[in-house]
Amino acid sequence: MNEARDAAAGRDLGLGVGFAELAHSGKIAGKVGGEDVLLVLAGEKLYAVGAQCTHYHAPLAEGLVVGAEIRCPWHHACFDLATGAAKRAPALDALACWEVERRGDEVFVRNKKPAPAPAPPLEAQQKFVIVGGGAAGLAAAVELRRLGFAGSVTMVSAESAAPIDRPNLSKDYLAGAAPEDWLPLRPDDFYRDNRIDLRLGAEVVELDTKAKQATLADGTALPYDRLLLATGAEPVRLPVPGADLPHVFVLRSLDDCRAIIEQAKTAKRAVVVGASFIGLEVSAALRAREIEVHVVAPEKIPMSRVLGPEMGAFVRSLHEEHGVRFHLEDKPESIDAAGVTLASGGRIEAELVVVGVGVRPRLALAERAGLAVDRGVVVNAQLETSAAGVYAAGDIARWPDPHSGAAIRVEHWVVAQRQGQTAARNMMGRAEVFDAVPFFWSQHYDTPINYLGHAESWDAIAMEGDLAARDCLLRYGRGGKTLAIASIFRDVENLSEEARMEGALG
Repeated sequence: MNEARDAAAGRDLGLGVGFAELAHSGKIAGKVGGEDVLLVLAGEKLYAVGAQCTHYHAPLAEGLVVGAEIRCPWHHACFDLATGAAKRAPALDALACWEVERRGDEVFVRNKKPAPAPAPPLEAQQKFVIVGGGAAGLAAAVELRRLGFAGSVTMVSAESAAPIDRPNLSKDYLAGAAPEDWLPLRPDDFYRDNRIDLRLGAEVVELDTKAKQATLADGTALPYDRLLLATGAEPVRLPVPGADLPHVFVLRSLDDCRAIIEQAKTAKRAVVVGASFIGLEVSAALRAREIEVHVVAPEKIPMSRVLGPEMGAFVRSLHEEHGVRFHLEDKPESIDAAGVTLASGGRIEAELVVVGVGVRPRLALAERAGLAVDRGVVVNAQLETSAAGVYAAGDIARWPDPHSGAAIRVEHWVVAQRQGQTAARNMMGRAEVFDAVPFFWSQHYDTPINYLGHAESWDAIAMEGDLAARDCLLRYGRGGKTLAIASIFRDVENLSEEARMEGALG
């Protein structure tokens, strides 16, 4: 089957394809002038665009066409078929487009179209400040310049590195399967070329929303017309003796990951505290480095609070198949240079300890500024805080989610990026409602889990397919309404459910 797909993807679309064949499949992958191209029939219109998502290069032929858009099967990026524009994160770069001609019963892909002209400059005198150099902050800066905002953009980041692909820290990069030069979301010259004043290792310590001024730790004052607060979250530290020893790590920043990798070079055994998504992804990455891994966590079934008992038990068995040893319904009592002593009285000798027991939103700046805070920074449907002209996005934002009918705060990379994009548009006066369905993905060895929606609790889980065969979709519902979906290798169905939740599909 893969051989047939690969052969089809190598066909020359410039030589023409039958319209009947295209009408049957809706999408045909091939090549034009040596480049991979996807020919699409959407409704009655023909399009030809780059065949791979610009995020992680997923094959868009396996994605979903919704109206005049195509959605990525892996991580739900969305592209405009007419212009190639990346309309929705995690992709930030546009697809290339080609001309398409129909002659009778044949369709031909012709010349590559020139890149669209830059948007005309707008609001050149305004000053925008972005506090935070993570997913939301970078997505906002990219969106501002894409839309033609010509004023000043200053991004203040406490990190030592420019914005990176943070999900990769617990996946391929930590496992040693991806080089570090894959991590930056943008090359260094992007910030210079796009006039983004990126200030690394800097911290905003005071925000005066009446005077519209942010003050840095070194005393520098940054006046602003609009400001985006995207301070993210920080890892929870263990309150046990020895938690501050040099071989004990959390994983949030590139520096954290580098330190874990350095320790892993000589470690034979590791203890991962926490059976969260991060904790188990770290476990998989360390197993790829042939390190013995022990997971210590208080729950009876890993991740059952989010995924339910059946999926949680499956994830445990998946990790056990790869040699991970679980110590559940237990917790560390103390850590010393040689290992971890458990509350149960057990002991695990280890040269490396990674703590993944959750994160806390960084709310101190918002609280000092007098912004409304309730388990996160309270924002309205346009992501504006209680202070006019100040927006919040990412891990700190609690927004009114139209799909669950509740005010929610989630710590998902894709949500943070999409909120950054929406906030940027609203900083420019567009008054756009943030109504994206929350989405995240998690990778465990060769098994991806895609999660859509938001369900803090449920009264029913309905499963389609075979979980043991890694081909399934689970629906988490309450009162007869589906709140969330988790799936394994059901990419198109996951995309379709997202579109239905949005009202884009019947």
